[in-house]
Amino acid sequence: MNPKAQFCPNSTCHASGETGFGNIVVHSRKQRRYKCTCCGKTFTESKGTAVYGLKKPTELFIIVVTLLVHGCPVQAVVAAFGLDPRTVAKWQQRAGKQCRQVHEHVISQSQLDLGQVQADEIKVKTQRGSLWLALAMMVSTCLWLGGAVSYRRDMALIRELANQVRQVALCRPLLIAVDGLSSYVKAFRMAFRSSYRTGKRGAPRKIPWPNVAIVQVVKRRQGNELTIERRIVQGCATMIKALIIQTQAGGSINTAFIERFNATYRQRLGFLARRTRALARRPQTIESGMYLLGCVYNFCTYHKSLRLLLLVGAYSRRWVKRTPAIAAGLTDHRWTVHELLHFKVPTQYKPPKRRGRPRIIHCSCGIT
Repeated sequence: MNPKAQFCPNSTCHASGETGFGNIVVHSRKQRRYKCTCCGKTFTESKGTAVYGLKKPTELFIIVVTLLVHGCPVQAVVAAFGLDPRTVAKWQQRAGKQCRQVHEHVISQSQLDLGQVQADEIKVKTQRGSLWLALAMMVSTCLWLGGAVSYRRDMALIRELANQVRQVALCRPLLIAVDGLSSYVKAFRMAFRSSYRTGKRGAPRKIPWPNVAIVQVVKRRQGNELTIERRIVQGCATMIKALIIQTQAGGSINTAFIERFNATYRQRLGFLARRTRALARRPQTIESGMYLLGCVYNFCTYHKSLRLLLLVGAYSRRWVKRTPAIAAGLTDHRWTVHELLHFKVPTQYKPPKRRGRPRIIHCSCGIT
């Protein structure tokens, strides 16, 4: 047990979320509990993780989550381990909630020079109709940036996705490649703007970011013929060509990276398969699976195209494997699923609410 690596999970404590503050001591080694000397609260080692409060063994939970995120149907997990289907569904939602917190803490709060971003959406069939799952990724590192789920393929869905990309992006030359949906152009133009305050009354004027290019790949099928039209909606051709060479080592305007990423989602999530009887029922199931697979893909999966050639000596060489998070500089090693589900997101201090009437202080001058 290492008290220096722990922090107080009590949000009303002044030292909440602070590691190395010296306020955490060991309370019970047998029960693996710690104690905060500031607020006097005790907590278990698994507090704030996906395994907190589990009734089953932790190893079984990690094995089940690993199988689910690699395309194993729920019925197969139930038959193999003798679990209840509702338990497996709750475990998937529990892991998805944990991965969402990790994604918002590690990726959404980082600032990256994205270079090129590709976005697309998937039509998901459920037992209660169809849903739309919009995804975005960074091309140079294959990093999943975020996603959104909605019943409609409308502006609200695309704007939510564009705002997630805007939250991560630095003000650098950026190429955004999308399909022929017109909502993408307006949503990304509205997202990549900054407020220009002049000190006058009223809402500040929005100024668009410089060097942001938007391209579209429009596919039309007439009979057996497929025509592809590449449009430059915003930006100059010279900058677009330079960004393509920088991020994907040449080629032309395309959305191939996000389409392969969509295929990974359909392969690894059982309810996203095109022909399956294991359809999801609620949007929360799709959203939890989206965050679970996205974090496993970013932190726990080696990507072959991200390998680096390392020369050892004069005649020998070897390949260094990297995950998208390593390539983006967010981590220094490949995470395991166990490490991902045990990651503790620091809490923020929230002052307690005062109850009762406000105190009235009387001074000697008679002013209250």
